Amino acid sequence: MKKVGVLGSGVVGRTLADGFEKRGYEVMLGTGNPKKLLDWQSGTNGKVGSFEKAADFGDVIVLAVKGTAALTIVEQVKVGISDKLVLDVTNPISDEKPKDGVRKFFTGPDESLMEKLQELVPEAHFVKAFNYMDSKSMVNSAKSKAQVMNICGNEDAAKAEAKEVLAQFGFKSKDLGKAELAREIEQMAIAL
Repeated sequence: MKKVGVLGSGVVGRTLADGFEKRGYEVMLGTGNPKKLLDWQSGTNGKVGSFEKAADFGDVIVLAVKGTAALTIVEQVKVGISDKLVLDVTNPISDEKPKDGVRKFFTGPDESLMEKLQELVPEAHFVKAFNYMDSKSMVNSAKSKAQVMNICGNEDAAKAEAKEVLAQFGFKSKDLGKAELAREIEQMAIAL
């Protein structure tokens, strides 16, 4: 059985952790404060640990932290995520308040958060996925007609593995290309 380390204990991280667990994976939900997850109702295959423990635990990593914290957390776990598929669910949404209902990104038009993460840990195999979906749609899509999930990343083998995982969640993957295409995929999250 594959093990998944989910980095991030917000709604998205918990939703995906539950989704992986229901699909038969062993899951460790990584957080900066394990005590705040005492109410997380994990099944027999769910555990809670630090970011570092979850990164070491998982064969597959899900990065589902706040975008403004992503680089710091990835720096902490870079040894644990090296040579692993990292499903990057993050978005570069600024902490600034939206202006006229429009969120601001802290990245520029010629960069993406995923590119920065890939540069920080070149040995990890980042694939952008799930980042522009409402959390309620991330694990229930198998009940409806298959939705298309846009993905990108530099490693073909990692994208093939990501496609297999996404298929279990009811998604058909559309490979847009290398990591630079995260610039477009991340923009899709601005309307969330």
